[in-house]
Amino acid sequence: MITDKHFLNAVNNTNVDFTGWDFSIITRTGRMDSDMLSWSYGSEAFRLIQNSNAALDMGTGGGEFLSLLQPFPRVMYATEGDKPNVPIAKKRLEPLGVKIVERTEDENLPFKDDTFDLILNQHESFCASEVRRILSKEGTFFTQQVGGLDCSRINECMGVPINKEFCNWNLKKAIEELKQSSFNIISCKEEFPVQRFYDIGALVFYLKAIPWQVPNFDVETCIEGLHNIHGIIKSKGFFDAKQHRFIIKAEAK
Repeated sequence: MITDKHFLNAVNNTNVDFTGWDFSIITRTGRMDSDMLSWSYGSEAFRLIQNSNAALDMGTGGGEFLSLLQPFPRVMYATEGDKPNVPIAKKRLEPLGVKIVERTEDENLPFKDDTFDLILNQHESFCASEVRRILSKEGTFFTQQVGGLDCSRINECMGVPINKEFCNWNLKKAIEELKQSSFNIISCKEEFPVQRFYDIGALVFYLKAIPWQVPNFDVETCIEGLHNIHGIIKSKGFFDAKQHRFIIKAEAK
């Protein structure tokens, strides 16, 4: 039985509502930090959207990122599959002229063929053939993805398996799917930057926000694994886990 009061208080006082896609409570306070990537998804997305006539942002969350890419093209849509995020995205983006569509499944997007000349996708799942269907010829698909090995050290140190549904998702796999769906790959990169947690409460907040990292995550059932990582933080001052990121810019044939 764990009796460490500091640890127990830290893991049990993380009931802050997570809305949209906002980790500022642990990033702006310096409780979690990440290494820099060698690319900027935002800089390239901004450049692309300024040269687009009709664009789609897949998985916009609460619209936090997309709202910063203004001015928007004449036709601007965003999809979101998480029901609590939809009204948040609508409140933020609709006054800016963005039409929000609640997405139900990757294989059946509610748009006509050849609708967009640009599709943005940051950390959102996608069906390559469906993206190609709604993208015009020579249109651009630009995506940054979270790979299947993302932060696997968290799972290792907690004694829980990584999510088998995503473990094989990587740059090579994504490129194969895009090429099979009539895309030319313009550029791509894959990297493993370090993500650092400085207290166990920050990690608990993170795991509650991204439930796919440790499926069915619950503090009580994962208490031993969390205490193990807490011990690493007490010893080193931090806990590191390698992220898994890759980026692809592709053009529709």
